[in-house]
Amino acid sequence: MKGSVELASFESSVLKNNPLGDPFIRQFPVYLPPSYDGKKSFPVIYLLAGFASTGISFLNFRFGRPTLPEQIDRLIVSEGMNEAIVVMPDCMTKFGGSQYLNSPAFGNYEDYLINELIPWIDRSFKTRPEARAVAGKSSGGFGALHLCMNHPGVFQALACHSGDMNFELCYAPDFPHVCRVLENYDYRIRNFYKAYDEALKKPKHAFGVINIVGMAAAYSPDATKSFPENIRLPFDLKTCERKQHIWQEWLSKDPLHQIEDSKKQSALKSMRGIFIDCGTEDEFNLQFGARVFCRKLSKYGITFTYEEFPDNHMDTSYRYDVSLPKLVASSMLS
Repeated sequence: MKGSVELASFESSVLKNNPLGDPFIRQFPVYLPPSYDGKKSFPVIYLLAGFASTGISFLNFRFGRPTLPEQIDRLIVSEGMNEAIVVMPDCMTKFGGSQYLNSPAFGNYEDYLINELIPWIDRSFKTRPEARAVAGKSSGGFGALHLCMNHPGVFQALACHSGDMNFELCYAPDFPHVCRVLENYDYRIRNFYKAYDEALKKPKHAFGVINIVGMAAAYSPDATKSFPENIRLPFDLKTCERKQHIWQEWLSKDPLHQIEDSKKQSALKSMRGIFIDCGTEDEFNLQFGARVFCRKLSKYGITFTYEEFPDNHMDTSYRYDVSLPKLVASSMLS
């Protein structure tokens, strides 16, 4: 590589004493472009990992495929992408992720990113705060949208790859599966996690449960209780009947609902670049949510680029070849 990767370490005050006892000192990769010399300043992209992944996951070696830093390096060196610093944060929790939100069930990862990590990166590296972008896939795509809608002015451009949205289609189809699996554990989340933690080989059915429990920790926690009673599922485990008052808490975080808020519309209108894409064969039905979301963007006069591609939800990091050059060009606009 012509550029370099620094494994940064940051001690968070916000994450100290988090409910799960997860680490408050986080290590995460920072890609520095080829001409980075500590003097010249660069745009910065925050790259948010999907559920069950974290910043260091972007460094994973897979035969025949580049790591994310190698991919970024190629885009800069061989494809002519404008140079940028790329930060890959660690927002992992014992639930598998945080959705980049604040929650009494796992801690305040939204505050961690916005109020702690970004200012620290600006102090520690030669960044251009007026040229800051955020991107992510799946839960990371949801995080990119949520952060930009709720923190106007922090980011100037965003990319959402197959981001979680239209919760009725992307989450609710898994509710019956969760009921069937937890029946084997006396309908107790505690029993399931005990067996999961003790298993040397994790059962194939486990991820669907972990995903939905993780989403409940993000979208419908109970601040008055401790794990697992603080995890409020939006359905009855024996009948799978929807608990509408809890389901409404989930829907309030759905980008399809958030975009109806005029303040969040204004936040997106202020962006210099919005890129959204999704595979036409997405297993979580996210292409349908993306189409509705983009229709609403058009309705509210918000400029964006939307693309669909013939693939499913998995192994689509090659799509960063499309989004990252657009992000850097957008975030550099005066």
